[in-house]
Amino acid sequence: MTTHQLPDLTDTELAAQPAAHWTGVAYEALIAFTRARQAELGFTQPQFWLLRNLSPHDLSADGHGMTVAELQRAMSSYLRPEDDLAADSEVLLERGWLTRDDAGRLWITEAGDEARAGLRRHAPAIRARIHEGIDDADYVTALKVLRRMVRNVGAAGDGRG
Repeated sequence: MTTHQLPDLTDTELAAQPAAHWTGVAYEALIAFTRARQAELGFTQPQFWLLRNLSPHDLSADGHGMTVAELQRAMSSYLRPEDDLAADSEVLLERGWLTRDDAGRLWITEAGDEARAGLRRHAPAIRARIHEGIDDADYVTALKVLRRMVRNVGAAGDGRG
C-alpha cells in the first residue's frame, strides 16, 4: 500500500481504527521499502544480518563461527518466512565475505567485515527517507504509544529487528 492509497480520515475516524491493522500495514510497507532499497544496492536484508551476526565488530559477542541453524535461531525474532539463510550464505561465500569450516560453521572474512561496514553506511539514507516529514518528538510519541499498547496486552517486545 502506498501513501496514495491511504484514505483520508478525520481524527475521530482514525481514533476508531484498529491499531493492529495499521501496525501491520506499516510493517509490510517499511520492510518492502527497506528491502527494495537494499536490493538496489546489491544485497539483501538477511545477507546484512548474517554479516552483522558473525562480526565481532557488530552483533557477535565472541566472533565465533555459527552454523546456518544457529544463525536462524539467533535471528528468529526478525526473520521473515521467505528468508532463506542457507541461500543467502551461499551468495556471501561466493563473494568471499564468509568462509565455512569443516564443521559447517560460517565465519566472516576481513572482506566481509569491510562489506558489512559499507552496507551499514546506507542505513541513514534509508532511515531518512522513511522519517521524512516526521518530527523526532512525534516519532518518539508514536513508539511510546505502541510500547504502551504492547504492555497493555501483556506482551514484551525486545525492540530488535
